[in-house]
Amino acid sequence: IFSLLSAALFVSMDAVDVAFTEASVGAGIATILFLGALMATGHGHSAPQRGSPFALVLVILTGALLIYGTLDIPRYGDPEAPVHQHVNPYYIDKTATDIDIPNAVTAVLASFRGYDTMGEVVVIFTAGIGVLMLLGRRRREVAADRGDD
Repeated sequence: IFSLLSAALFVSMDAVDVAFTEASVGAGIATILFLGALMATGHGHSAPQRGSPFALVLVILTGALLIYGTLDIPRYGDPEAPVHQHVNPYYIDKTATDIDIPNAVTAVLASFRGYDTMGEVVVIFTAGIGVLMLLGRRRREVAADRGDD
């Protein structure tokens, strides 16, 4: 209900792209992932397993690489950033006259980048189906190991 109300609020503010994301992620994928996690957990209790030192080193190394990768990103809101010099002025200037949609972000996602947005939806849908298939397969394997049919 919260996701539905939030999506309706975003639509009333002419932010249809944000409303679509809230409806699909908040109500759809989050619910599926929560239910899948509940299905994957068992009823019994097991002793906690000790972590591997290799996993800790791998996580620290990955975190360090991610931080290193952000060092050359322009400052937040920098008007001299490359993104503000190429396509942004075109979108800001031409959206109102070419498309007649009041929200520039919605206009860009729905019109200028419609195929890209559709591709993102397909990727998210495919990922959700993949997670459901993996959870279903694991559940069948556990049932087969116990001898259930």
